[in-house]
Amino acid sequence: MTSIRGWSKRRKIIVGILVAWLGGTVLIGVAFGVHGKKNTSYLPQDEFKLFNWAHLFGPIYLNKAVFYLVLAALITVGAMVFIAKRMQMRPNRVQTAVELAYGICERQITRDSMDADMARKWFPLVATLFFFLLVSNLLGYIPLPVNTNPAEEVHVFGTTLPTFQLFAATTNISFPLVLALIVYIAFNAEGVRAHGPIGYIKSLIPKGVTGVMLLLIFPIEILSNILRLLSLTIRLWANLLAGHMLIAFMSGGLAVLLGLKFLAWALLPFGVAIFLFEAVLIAGLQAFIFAILAAIYLGSAVSEH
Repeated sequence: MTSIRGWSKRRKIIVGILVAWLGGTVLIGVAFGVHGKKNTSYLPQDEFKLFNWAHLFGPIYLNKAVFYLVLAALITVGAMVFIAKRMQMRPNRVQTAVELAYGICERQITRDSMDADMARKWFPLVATLFFFLLVSNLLGYIPLPVNTNPAEEVHVFGTTLPTFQLFAATTNISFPLVLALIVYIAFNAEGVRAHGPIGYIKSLIPKGVTGVMLLLIFPIEILSNILRLLSLTIRLWANLLAGHMLIAFMSGGLAVLLGLKFLAWALLPFGVAIFLFEAVLIAGLQAFIFAILAAIYLGSAVSEH
């Protein structure tokens, strides 16, 4: 067996982390016990509950969901304008990344899903959806002091302060639903424009289907068209919500819920791993999927089945 001195620096770091993780779990378990007590005052769903901060006008209130939407919009527009004004022949890394994302929107998402005329017409919407959702999703992995739940506020020298929280606008189903409605109305309107109202309904039926099969296929195709609205909404909402809940549970939420202090330390590495997986992959992937489905639905609306 080789001595510790002969280990590489990477190996020493990995072993040190494992020892600290296992040792810390054991020490906390010994110090505070391994017999938990369910915490009935902690409700995980309250992490996503919206508390109104101010009344703006009519039915519109300012809360953390509205704040995140406005912030995402400002960052998206500001970043695009900033980069557009500084375009150069020899691009830097930021410009290269933006041009790569732009190229993906233009070719892989838009042009591969519809003809050239349709692509020119609908590329602005598809690209806007992609970049706006990308920024909104990434913003959801930056802890900000937006948790104004009265049960979790911090009081410092008589001042009430909100606590930091990971929150994404897409974890509130109303936001994905509005975006899905925009896409749903757009591709159905495009289908009606291309085929006419009756022709569009007929275009939903695969060619060659007649007789008794038509009576079976027609309601299925109509239902499939309607369900596109739900699939766009739920896919984006459920993935982001599930990811944020997993991060919360693995980063201390489960320990609080079960009253087992050692779980907070034992599950922390898994929380960090899920956080990195969600922030690096899922945030961009869900924006890409929403945008490409929007392009596919727009392209299929004007095509013959």
